[in-house]
Amino acid sequence: MNFVKPLESAIDTNRYRLENAIAQNNSLLIIGLDPNPEMCPAELSYREWLQWIIEQTQDKVCAYKPTLGFYQAMGSAGMELLEEILPLIPASIPVILDAKHADLNTSSILAETAFEQWNVDAITVNPFSGQDQVAPFLLHADKTVFVTCCTSNPKASVIQNYPKPDSPLYLDLVKEVRNWGPPEQLALEIGTNDPNTLRQVRDNAPERFILARSLWQSTEIAPIVASGLNNSGNGLLIPVPQDFLTQENLAEAVTNLNQSINKIRQDVTESNRFCQIWTSDVCLLNEHPNQDLILQLYDLECILFGDYLQASGQRLPYYIDLRKIISQPQVFQKVLNAYSGILETLNFDRIAGIPYGALPTATGLSIRLHHPMIYPRKEVKAHGTRRVIEGYFEPGETVVMIDDTLISGKSAIEAAEKITSQGLKVEDIVVFVDHEKGVKDRMKEQGYRAHSVLTISEITEILYDAGRINQEQYELLQIE
Repeated sequence: MNFVKPLESAIDTNRYRLENAIAQNNSLLIIGLDPNPEMCPAELSYREWLQWIIEQTQDKVCAYKPTLGFYQAMGSAGMELLEEILPLIPASIPVILDAKHADLNTSSILAETAFEQWNVDAITVNPFSGQDQVAPFLLHADKTVFVTCCTSNPKASVIQNYPKPDSPLYLDLVKEVRNWGPPEQLALEIGTNDPNTLRQVRDNAPERFILARSLWQSTEIAPIVASGLNNSGNGLLIPVPQDFLTQENLAEAVTNLNQSINKIRQDVTESNRFCQIWTSDVCLLNEHPNQDLILQLYDLECILFGDYLQASGQRLPYYIDLRKIISQPQVFQKVLNAYSGILETLNFDRIAGIPYGALPTATGLSIRLHHPMIYPRKEVKAHGTRRVIEGYFEPGETVVMIDDTLISGKSAIEAAEKITSQGLKVEDIVVFVDHEKGVKDRMKEQGYRAHSVLTISEITEILYDAGRINQEQYELLQIE
């Protein structure tokens, strides 16, 4: 999450501000900072009241959450108030801007305003416009997006539980949005007072932070909090009930609440004293440097066999689907390591992810290598900003392009042409899997150097030698 703050040169030296704030204040609690006329004491101005809330709770919470709609409703005075309140929050405490943003055409400008001008650490967005709605926010590698997948509004159940309760839309949303960004950048917002709902979300997104909403509508808090925590007793952000903010003894009330929540965290941690890791069950005579990674990708079903129509239009007897690695931190770090080994030998100013599958990998590399990211839009809208390239850049800069797979090279060349049309230079394209058959040579003829972490031949040999595929599958995968 921003919670990533870039420090020295490697990703493992980064410090996560949210996790630091949780540890510093030993708290999963967050507080809304909203100029709500129904709650603000009559004798205080909004600014005085919100400042008082911050002063009373800054050592008792892990984040603050101003709701943009309250400030917008006040017009220009409200936006001035927001800009006055944000600097009052200690720098060590992250800020989540609750915007529920849903307009594709203003995503880029809102991301720039919220993250660069207001310097908030995270924002909430609506997922129904798809990944291209969220992508402009993910360009800011040190910030986080909370995607709203479920609300507690009773009337919303008609939509959220469609088509049937045991296979609800909100859970499909959780599974889909996990593919849009790495855990450091993309989190979930879930509104529910049902422990089973939160448990299902946690089971399907064990690595994500969850901003819980409406849990105080439940009379039994312990089960719902426990269902949302991860095995380490973390991963859940819990809003302080709004009626607390009208109490004179706010600090004491938040302290007591935090103690109750921490007791639940302790119980969860003690009942989950284990850690799941993948270990290799294979020892080959001639080990490939990425042998374990290939086997893990197969075991995670990122490498599939059958009759698959590729995005290039070709039909192949296999399919490489790398989207699942985003939610497997151990594997994702290995993938980033492998890409980084190539990128560190190249000269470039910016990283470009080819939308949309490669964007999470590109953002991970942007964080790790401290190079800013851009991406070419799949289509240029006839309205809005009409940008061909999302993100900041200067004409004449050199861009290295990141993609998952190289089959025909068509999509990579089209993306490179969009980038070069804006005055940028593209010399190198780095992919994870090269499907071979002379594609790199054809790319070279077009003026691009293509690099790959793995080839399909390497993958085939390792899987066959390890007994993961049989002779028939092996022969199908042989490169002609």
